[in-house]
Amino acid sequence: MADDGDGRLRTEGSSDGGLGSGGAGEPPAGTAAAVVGGEILLNVGLLALALLAAYRLYLLWGTRSGPGGEARQSQAAALPRMKRRDFSLEQLREFDGARNPRILLAVNGKVFDVTKGSKFYGPEGPYGIFAGRDASRGLATFCLDKDALRDEYDDLSDLNAVQMESVREWEMQFKDKYDYVGRLLKPGEEPSEYTDEEDTKDHTKQE
Repeated sequence: MADDGDGRLRTEGSSDGGLGSGGAGEPPAGTAAAVVGGEILLNVGLLALALLAAYRLYLLWGTRSGPGGEARQSQAAALPRMKRRDFSLEQLREFDGARNPRILLAVNGKVFDVTKGSKFYGPEGPYGIFAGRDASRGLATFCLDKDALRDEYDDLSDLNAVQMESVREWEMQFKDKYDYVGRLLKPGEEPSEYTDEEDTKDHTKQE
């Protein structure tokens, strides 16, 4: 307490330069807002990572269980293993699970037979949009609509480093789970001719 010169007492830290409202002892409002905003962004980022992990596990292991899963796998097993060959975009589109019971898709220039995953990649599956198409861009950007598809060859040159790393990770996951069939050809590129020995060797390696 102190005398203000008029015989009245004032409290130390009042509005004339003490520690009252808005004084130096209270953090600026902008700093507090920034901290809260940072925490919200961190929580959103962690949630996105958790959803991505769940999505990938769902793709990898979902076909092993669930209603109708065994029946679909039995139908897929009835198809003979596809011989090694390369595909143009037009040729790949034939294998969409509708015009042809076999389902193929491409990831990072590699074509995979995902017929045994028809529960997901068939015409009525949640990822059926990728059947018979190059799925690289959609997987890299987590886009499941037509914006992720290209009618012309997609060299992915506009994707950033993080997205390209995601494409490579998806390629490895498909290679572990599904049969690799051949390459997706660039415009003007000639298909390779594979011998029966190369085809058998590759399938044995996958097994």
